[in-house]
Amino acid sequence: MSKALVRRGGSGVVPAVCSALIPGVGQLVNGETDKAIGVAAVYFVAGASFLGAIPLLGTAAGLIAAGTWLYAVADGYIQGKRK
Repeated sequence: MSKALVRRGGSGVVPAVCSALIPGVGQLVNGETDKAIGVAAVYFVAGASFLGAIPLLGTAAGLIAAGTWLYAVADGYIQGKRK
């Protein structure tokens, strides 16, 4: 991955906001490519299921998507503060 997106030092607000907009982007900003792919994949698959791709799992998928979004924002902030 190009190091152009990776932040160095400062607060964790930028990665948290990035993850709030698109889950996984905050992890990319922090330089955690593998985690970013995993977070984005879980969020988008759960979100697609919630929207009707798998009707029987809609409520559970919505909760998983919401939890993944919350995790992405919190992790982006915490890891951004540590760097």
